[in-house]
Amino acid sequence: MRLTLSLTFTALALSAPAYAQQAADAIAPEAASAQAAKSAGTPVEAQNWMVAAANPLAVQAGARVLREGGSAADAMVAVQAVLGLVEPQSSGLGGGAFLVWYDASSGEVTTLDGRETAPLSATPRLFQDANGEPLQFFDAVVGGLSVGTPGTPALMEAAHKKWGKSDWSGLFDEAIRLADDGFAVSPRLAGLVANDVERLQRFPRTAAYFVPDGQPLQEGATLKNPAYADTLSRIAGEGAAVFYEGDIAQGIIDTVQNAEGNPGVLAMRDLAHYEIKERPAVCATYRAHEVCGMGPPSSGALTVGQILGMLDGRDLAALGAENAESWRLIGDASRLAFADRGRYMADSDFVPVPAEGLVDPAYLSERAKLLDTDAALTEVAPGTPAFDHALLWADDMSLELPSTSHISIVDAEGNALSMTTTIENGFGSRLMAPGGFLLNNELTDFSFRTHSDGVPIANRVEPGKRPRSSMAPTIVLEDGAPTLVVGSPGGSRIIGYVVKTIIAHLDWGMDVQQAIDLPHLVNRFGTYDVEEGTSATSFSDALTGLGFEVNARGLTSGLHAISIGPDGLQGGADPRREGIALGN
Repeated sequence: MRLTLSLTFTALALSAPAYAQQAADAIAPEAASAQAAKSAGTPVEAQNWMVAAANPLAVQAGARVLREGGSAADAMVAVQAVLGLVEPQSSGLGGGAFLVWYDASSGEVTTLDGRETAPLSATPRLFQDANGEPLQFFDAVVGGLSVGTPGTPALMEAAHKKWGKSDWSGLFDEAIRLADDGFAVSPRLAGLVANDVERLQRFPRTAAYFVPDGQPLQEGATLKNPAYADTLSRIAGEGAAVFYEGDIAQGIIDTVQNAEGNPGVLAMRDLAHYEIKERPAVCATYRAHEVCGMGPPSSGALTVGQILGMLDGRDLAALGAENAESWRLIGDASRLAFADRGRYMADSDFVPVPAEGLVDPAYLSERAKLLDTDAALTEVAPGTPAFDHALLWADDMSLELPSTSHISIVDAEGNALSMTTTIENGFGSRLMAPGGFLLNNELTDFSFRTHSDGVPIANRVEPGKRPRSSMAPTIVLEDGAPTLVVGSPGGSRIIGYVVKTIIAHLDWGMDVQQAIDLPHLVNRFGTYDVEEGTSATSFSDALTGLGFEVNARGLTSGLHAISIGPDGLQGGADPRREGIALGN
């Protein structure tokens, strides 16, 4: 049985499909058809290739590359370039990303780490006041103090060099044209600007773009960004190095160091020394599948893998999506995994992370015994995974708020790409560089405290370190071949969104669009969040009876997924945002 979907969105969200339909109509009939499929709750079907992302203009740019024979890596570059223009609040050149790649020729899964880094001048007390107390979150976010070294341009180029087929310079054509000619401001962008006017007005360049003449951008207005077009043109012609040196880089540094009221310490040497890191994928077994994703500094793959590993011995298929017991098990497995996440997970280049121990089946089987109750767990503590370094860590205290985007792509050769990309909080640091892109506030993903009761916190600030993330770009394999490409924005709730979608698809037999549409129920730290305005709230009484504290709230994911089966490809895009899936 399937949980009946009865999503009721806010007025802003209700206008999103209309915008997406209008945008799709303007670029191609097939894109309009893709939007209609999403609105009807049905997946887009294709035989050769598929791309799913958060804006129709970006998806169409990627589709053009794939149609012309480009690889999934090529298409990602085109998609990201457009996303940085049309949804600048979520991702862009001034941010970072994690990429998971399945190589059809070798059968290997690998990952690229394009996470931002802390400046070399950063100290452990970066986000503390004169008394050593943590700053208030937005006192740290807004301005230069929170800006880490951007990784997205370098990641785009690294992926293209490894797996690209198309000419690099041509991958930016759509984004440059849209930046020069202008694009229609979407309902989501207009609404988010209106809700953040006070912060966006703090810095003149940002205010001039998002709040011209003191008025926030209006839905449907034509917005141009010639500075961004120029930056992309230079990257297209000279490569990503032009972003990390010379006047583009100096513009970033000047913006950060001269941010009135909250200057940062990012310097030219930080940009000059930035590098993409190729890391082994973290994979966990679930049913007959391997669920693979990004390891540290992301907590995504480890935590997703832990949740699924603890549920591997439970017959969720028999229980079904409409059974509160399914959600009790999922919720408490999530709480147990998040306890380990808070204690052990951070940048493994700086602290030893027991990655193998955390997803070891024997360890997860032992942890799963804690689920053998008839009610919610009343107390949750980190476990003791096998550790090749005997170190003691305190629980993390970082706050991670959602504003991110996800891209899923499968190309005609069978390569698959899952990439989650971000500038962290909505509109990042609220600083816009002279090159026409916002700068991240990624450093606030670190713990503001360095120790707890004298015990060090793994995710504390250190020079050159990458802050822990919850981004969970995922590729699910069966018999060594990909069957699902999935990921989402959503802060630390990303993990729950991805887990729900995998379970809905693998256990409850839903197609990708149904799995994405399924209302959210997420438990990280004890309180069970249920998606307001949907049938998820019908579980409130049952979950309360099981011992959970329940909170109905907006849970705006941005899931984009592609399933791969014997009959071809199916793509899905989240109805909570403006994207589409498009294939051929």
